[in-house]
This record gives sequence, C-alpha cells and structure tokens, in this order.
Amino acid sequence: MELTIQADDKELERVLDFIHQQLPSDCETDLLYKIDLAAEEIFVNIAHYAYKDKLPEAGGSVWLNCSMENDTLTMIFKDTGIPFNPLAKADPDITLSAEERNIGGLGIFLTKKYMDSIDYKYEDGANILTMKKTIFRCH
Repeated sequence: MELTIQADDKELERVLDFIHQQLPSDCETDLLYKIDLAAEEIFVNIAHYAYKDKLPEAGGSVWLNCSMENDTLTMIFKDTGIPFNPLAKADPDITLSAEERNIGGLGIFLTKKYMDSIDYKYEDGANILTMKKTIFRCH
C-alpha cells in the first residue's frame, strides 16, 4: 500500500494509522511501540529538515510504501528534499550522562536498534529510506 502525504508533523497520526493497517491485529504492544518510534523519527525528520530550503507554503511531500510479506514489515519513506543519509551520522555515546551528551541523534540510534534492517540511498533526486522488521504472529 502507498500513501503520499504532506511533509508536516501534523500528519504523523495518519502515517502511523497507515502503517498499523498493514500489521496483524495481535501485534504486541512492545513491537508496535518500536515500529511507531522508528516511523515517527523518520517522518518527523523529513517534515522538519528535508524541505527547509523551500518557502513554508511550498512545502514538500513524503511518499510511504508499507507492506507485509512473509512476516516482515517493510516501510519505504521517500522524499525529494535535501539529500540526507541519517545512517551516516555517528551513534551518540550513551555511556555519557544526558548533560554530557550532544543534543540529537538518539532517535536515529533507537531506530537503528529497533529495526532489523535499515537501508538508505539517494536516487533520481530522492532520499529513499527502507526499514524492515520481522513481525512474529501469534498462532
């Protein structure tokens, strides 16, 4: 399934609802939390930064493809904003106290930790980020 939506964090609930439609109804709360956190991190980063060089009224959009196949959820986020590979940023040093750490980077770090795989590419003028997570179904 595909969704094209305005790159505005006011649309986050629609993004999460769209992803939830692909998940089994018995998806565990902990797993749902991890999927939601990862999707929120990617979508909000796109909404806040991808189109910052455009006038606010010009905005931008995010294309999301979400599918379940063989118990694997695949989410593909695509935007035509500023090229940015979130995976290239170094992980924060979580051994430091909150006061000692630099601000930012924790959301991407958790996204990388929670998803089974994340891939980024910049192709044909678009950022394309693919995340996969195995969903174990209750039988």
